[in-house]
Amino acid sequence: MVADRGRPSRRWPGADLLACSFVTGSLFRRLLMGALALLAATLLAADYTLTRPLAPAEIRERILLIFAASLLAAFGIVFFVSRSLTGRIRRLKLLAESFPGGKSADPEPADRGDELSRLERSLAGVAVETQKLVDNLRYESARREAILSSMTEGVLAVDRDLRITFCNRSLLRAADFRGVRPEGRFVLEVVRDPDLRQMLADVLATGEPRKLRLKAAGTARTFEAQAAPLDTPTGRGAIAILHDITDLERLEQVRKDFVANVSHEFRTPLSGIIGYADTLLDGALQDAANNRRFVEIIRANAVRLSNIAADLLILSELESGADAETDLISIRGVIDGALATVAAEARAREVNLIREEVENLFVHGARLRLEQAILNLLANAIKFNRSGGEVRIRAARDGEGRVTIRIADTGIGILSQDLPRIFERFYRVDKARSREVGGTGLGLSIVKHVIERMNGAIQVESQFGRGTVFTVSLPAADPDGQSIR
Repeated sequence: MVADRGRPSRRWPGADLLACSFVTGSLFRRLLMGALALLAATLLAADYTLTRPLAPAEIRERILLIFAASLLAAFGIVFFVSRSLTGRIRRLKLLAESFPGGKSADPEPADRGDELSRLERSLAGVAVETQKLVDNLRYESARREAILSSMTEGVLAVDRDLRITFCNRSLLRAADFRGVRPEGRFVLEVVRDPDLRQMLADVLATGEPRKLRLKAAGTARTFEAQAAPLDTPTGRGAIAILHDITDLERLEQVRKDFVANVSHEFRTPLSGIIGYADTLLDGALQDAANNRRFVEIIRANAVRLSNIAADLLILSELESGADAETDLISIRGVIDGALATVAAEARAREVNLIREEVENLFVHGARLRLEQAILNLLANAIKFNRSGGEVRIRAARDGEGRVTIRIADTGIGILSQDLPRIFERFYRVDKARSREVGGTGLGLSIVKHVIERMNGAIQVESQFGRGTVFTVSLPAADPDGQSIR
């Protein structure tokens, strides 16, 4: 500043520091420095005016002008600072509202060297980290939902009030739940089993795992439920996993029935063999009138045991997949061979064998097994027929291009309640007659296994007292060995 009328220049000693702070300081520091600078300028201008030899009216006029200018400058400073502050606060508000999982409008704010700028940059960094955390949580949640939903076991989680917090589709299917949202409902509203509810209540009360076997209401399914405590943010809960063991129980029952049936089937001929052998040893060997008959009975029972053992071995081979032949089989040849084998027995029982139309068709499979299956069906049709009855067999291609073999008889027929079980092992419709004609109770079971091994199907229709019809359907093959689909 140049002195007026020879007066030395007046300069505020902290002016340089104030200017530097205003440029480089924070927003609030800049506002403070600006206010101090305006105050200093106003004081200097007032001091300069008061030291001049002016009239009082002129001094008053200049003082008012100085204060008006200072007021206008203060208003400008406040306006520009408030506008900058409002804009920065608006950016911080938008950034805060983007939490959680949102994205900032400016992911990398400019560094203006003030506190608000540093706060904005910090919040932007937190937003990025929060977004990563939310993405990871969403991914983990989606993966957990996919895993639990695809499980065949039912999964059920409850809170301390026994309200459902999670359950997968397998559990809803097992419980036959038809509602919309199971979450938030009580356990008994979804799974109507008081034993399961009591088990979960015990787990919540004791904190110890529990195990229970239960049957689903309204279905024939059996489940093994395992429950354990589950710590949640709202307190202790419980989680239960339901394993469907219906098939295991069925297999176990089949195994028990099989052992019981085999034991029963073996016991009768073995008792006859032992009884008649003891009779011979006790002196009947010298009984010329009966000793031969006793030996024939022993032999017949031994043959029956051998037949049962042979049929069991065949079933075992079929189930294990050991028999994997894939010959090209002529249906006409198989039927002619089977008819020739049972012709003598048919004549002895006075049953007429009638070979209807048999087309020259071919299938893939094990020829020996297919012959045995057709032979078993023909033998049963003859054994369970009446004197003067008929057995008809025909083979043709159906409307779907498959080979259909139809064996019909005019025998005693099968009761409707017995039809679903005739393919079970050792199941006999007429037990007395079956043993009388030498049946093992495994023939139809072997037939079913053989046909299914060849990707075929077998059906039965029967009217009690009027006869039975077995229909075998197999995939056709051309003479070049290629299956026809």
